[in-house]
Amino acid sequence: MHHVVLERWSRGASPLHRRDARAKIAGLLVFLVVTATAHRALPEVAAGLALLLIAAALLARLPVTGALARAALVLPFSLVFAAVCWLAGDPARGLALALKSYLSALAVLLVVATTPLPALLAGLESMGAPRFLLMVAQFLYRYLFVISEEAQHMRIAAASRGATRSGLAGFRAAAGALAVLFARSYQRAEEIHRGMLARGFTGQLRTLAVARFRAADGVFAVLAVAAPIAVRVAVERMA
Repeated sequence: MHHVVLERWSRGASPLHRRDARAKIAGLLVFLVVTATAHRALPEVAAGLALLLIAAALLARLPVTGALARAALVLPFSLVFAAVCWLAGDPARGLALALKSYLSALAVLLVVATTPLPALLAGLESMGAPRFLLMVAQFLYRYLFVISEEAQHMRIAAASRGATRSGLAGFRAAAGALAVLFARSYQRAEEIHRGMLARGFTGQLRTLAVARFRAADGVFAVLAVAAPIAVRVAVERMA
């Protein structure tokens, strides 16, 4: 699963991994704004921003090909709207939509792949993000493992019983399996919640280490904010 790979990547030991989550979030926000508001010479600007992200992936010692492939997961959705724009007689807008969505997905992926989720959520919370939404994200991310485990158990059990039906019968079997998966996942969630309450959970997720914003983090934040702006300004002036 993709979130398992990202979890492994986020535990790396590169210079980018060591930077404070708030510095990376600030750089990400500026990058997204620069990307979303780019209009002049968009293909050239997109190429410059893509090179910037590839350089960041190399600095983080991430597999560049794997990161590029996983960011492409947004393309099936954005390409649908891009095709609609193309058919409506506005191919430039369709191309812009595809480029901007892909670059934004790649930027978000790099931040998630270089920041452990507890540190990332703690950084978002310290920057004023709603705590309830952060808690929902934490639970959703963590309990995907629980649902995945239940689904694997059910798949193995079905295969051992020779479940190879297709067509309408297979669809009905899949619908029934989905209902069973929901019921089992709900039961597991209740058990986990009772275990959390027994261990003193009060509605706030706490981390063992307190994040400290150091001078190196400040320098990185300035560079991360200035780099996409500089790339866009330089490319637009040359265009």
